[in-house]
Amino acid sequence: MEPCLSIDFEALFSLSPNPYIVVDRALRIVGMNEAYLKATMRERDELLGQGIFDAFPSDPDSESHRMMQASFAHVLEKGERDELAFIRYDIRGEDGEMSCRYWSATHTPLMGADGEVAFVLQHTVDVTELHELRQLRDEMHVVERARAVQARNRDLSEESQRIRTMFDQAPGFIAIVEGPDHVFTLANHAYRRLIGEREIIGRSVAEGLPEVVEQGFVRLLNEVYRTGEPYIGRGERVALVSEETGELEDRFLDFIYQPIFDDGGVVRQIFVQGQDVTEEVAALERQQLLIDELNHRVKNTLAIVQSLATQSFREIDAFGQARQVFDARLRALALAHDLLTERSWQPAELAATLRGTVAAAVGAAMDRVEISGPKVLLAPHTSVSMALAMHELATNAVKYGALSDAHGRIDAQWHLQEEEGRSRLVLEWRENGGPRVSPPSRRGFGTRLIERSFMGEKGDAALDYRPEGLYCRISFILPKAP
Repeated sequence: MEPCLSIDFEALFSLSPNPYIVVDRALRIVGMNEAYLKATMRERDELLGQGIFDAFPSDPDSESHRMMQASFAHVLEKGERDELAFIRYDIRGEDGEMSCRYWSATHTPLMGADGEVAFVLQHTVDVTELHELRQLRDEMHVVERARAVQARNRDLSEESQRIRTMFDQAPGFIAIVEGPDHVFTLANHAYRRLIGEREIIGRSVAEGLPEVVEQGFVRLLNEVYRTGEPYIGRGERVALVSEETGELEDRFLDFIYQPIFDDGGVVRQIFVQGQDVTEEVAALERQQLLIDELNHRVKNTLAIVQSLATQSFREIDAFGQARQVFDARLRALALAHDLLTERSWQPAELAATLRGTVAAAVGAAMDRVEISGPKVLLAPHTSVSMALAMHELATNAVKYGALSDAHGRIDAQWHLQEEEGRSRLVLEWRENGGPRVSPPSRRGFGTRLIERSFMGEKGDAALDYRPEGLYCRISFILPKAP
């Protein structure tokens, strides 16, 4: 049997690298090792026999004093080990000044022969540097967060500046008015230019633009503010003071008053946005004058042609039949021009062209004519061709076809079909229920007019004299939409 190893525990205690101190039940210091003396910067003779709180004084009302006292009391009363994971406990430094220190302490009971706690072993670790490193880490995180916030603020500032630049350079006029008095808070360059560069920020609309009050624009703002409903103006006339002359000058504006709500759904501001369309309105007025002059001259020309025809047919047309036919064709042409005039020579609806032309030719028999098909807009020159063709078909139906008796009917229908990415219009004129039909012995002017009117744009027109009634098919490619 090997001999037992003899250990000098006092020497082991003294040489341990971990700081230890031993106190008795009265919390008087009875022993410590070298590591403890080094950690606390004290001498052995200075500490032996002193109370722990006398050797290391602290404010009795401080949290650190209460925590340390409670830990010792728990060990002495319960005979159980107690730990203080982290505690601030300041001690005097080598320079005699109090030094802020942080510790981790464990209090372990040492039992006497009677089984009661005789001593308390305190194991302390100075964690001040560790705490400072943790603080430094936290501070670094704070700095990093601050830098991130600063970067975000810089980005927001740059974005805000970009938005302001875009707002100010927007081609349309923009402004924001606030409150029931409609005080200007923002206005871009276009708005300021519109009102003659007047200073309006911080002023109400009535103060900054007094001339618009009687024109009803403040009343409109009041209504938007009260109801929360936007107001849209199209080509509205507003008289504004000219910066150059100081006189009122008419402008025409497209604009919207758009309410801006707060989180509670209450109108707080009104967003004003629009375009100055004065030049466009003037251009439209000039265009309308030209169109009116053109229409006047066309009607004069038709009247002259009709007068010439009357005089010319007087000698060669004893019964006036040719002149009547010619007059009817002139009226059809005039009607087509009237339809285009109503639309300022813009594309005209096919349905309106057919109904107007056929009704003028058949009169009371219009209730026996069915006209149907999808909405189609025809270019002006095509509308004229269609009106003349429909006039020829309708007058022929009255004289010789379905409407020449009391039972015949006409069905005019059209549809669209796709062809090489374009739309082809197909119009079918069907007569039925009238006298039996046979092909004419010769091709007259009306037939040639119908067949030749739609030869452009891959168009054609064909007449089929079926026994039950005339059938005409007109087809042509519609121009591409602009």
